[in-house]
Amino acid sequence: MPIKDVLLPLVGEPSKPALAAIETCVAAAADLGAKITAFAVEEDIFVRPKVVISSDLDNAAEAQAVRSVTGAQDLLNAFRTAASRLDVRADGQLHKLEAAAVAPAVAERARYSDLTLVPVKANDSRSERLVEQLIFESGRPLLLCPEAHADKLRVEFENVMIAWDRSAPAARAVGDALPILQAAASVRIVTVTDEQTDDVMTSGTGLVDHLREHGVPASFDAVRIDGSSIGKVLASWARGHAIDAIVMGAYHHSRLNEIVWGGVTKTVIGDPPCWVMMSH
Repeated sequence: MPIKDVLLPLVGEPSKPALAAIETCVAAAADLGAKITAFAVEEDIFVRPKVVISSDLDNAAEAQAVRSVTGAQDLLNAFRTAASRLDVRADGQLHKLEAAAVAPAVAERARYSDLTLVPVKANDSRSERLVEQLIFESGRPLLLCPEAHADKLRVEFENVMIAWDRSAPAARAVGDALPILQAAASVRIVTVTDEQTDDVMTSGTGLVDHLREHGVPASFDAVRIDGSSIGKVLASWARGHAIDAIVMGAYHHSRLNEIVWGGVTKTVIGDPPCWVMMSH
């Protein structure tokens, strides 16, 4: 199914990297030929006094009621300017939400989009919470845009890497990414392992054969970990081979009723080396 309807959450402050990411995400939507809808969040944040003096309880209560809001309107204005300049079909919506409601509201809206473009800050807990909610609650794929180097990202996904670990989430990601894979000039399937067993090789060549049936010529590489971590190896390989986008599955496991990211997922979300398309 082609990607025709994409969502862009706009959360946080209008910093220079954030504005660059908006520009890049709108350009990516234009390259996909998709309509893009901005979900801008004016976030209510309670500002509590650091010191409460017992003799001044009235003023303390008033201070606790003070709120500050993020620059959502500035983000939305930047989005509209970019969409107009690039002649992209676009819609923008401004929502006022409490901080705890932001991620669930974005995930719910994402359920009726083909893809969610997510600008992410490196090693940022709020970005991770939003990505987590989208991956596991929206039922839709997402495409991470690293803000730190958004102005250097190519929006034509010519060189695409599939991070293949033979898992169900990885298979789902490949299926969701087919429109991007079919438009790519080069698709590289990469499995990171120190054990290049028959099962590993058979799985890789099997995916090559499957993609060929969809008109996607692909190659397969098994890359050694050599004492590093899988996430770091994938990031290094992507940078070394001029990869525009990584396609990968995301996973977690439950421990004491808390979500614990899989190590590879955590590493890549924390500092994406390029565009990263994720599904679960």
